[in-house]
Amino acid sequence: MPDQFTDQDLPCADCGSSFVFTAGEQQFFSTKGFTPPKRCKPCRDAKKQQQGQSGGGNKFGNRR
Repeated sequence: MPDQFTDQDLPCADCGSSFVFTAGEQQFFSTKGFTPPKRCKPCRDAKKQQQGQSGGGNKFGNRR
């Protein structure tokens, strides 16, 4: 299979800065059926931290 993925610069939905979505990440996301990320790593980490403080968990109220 030819390498169809190339590094892409994507804008972060939260802070607006540009981050690199690497070819390797794209291939991984593709095999898992994930959509491309919307946030840079610092904003993803901040969101996870914020969700952890608010209780988080899934729709049944259980933490994973």
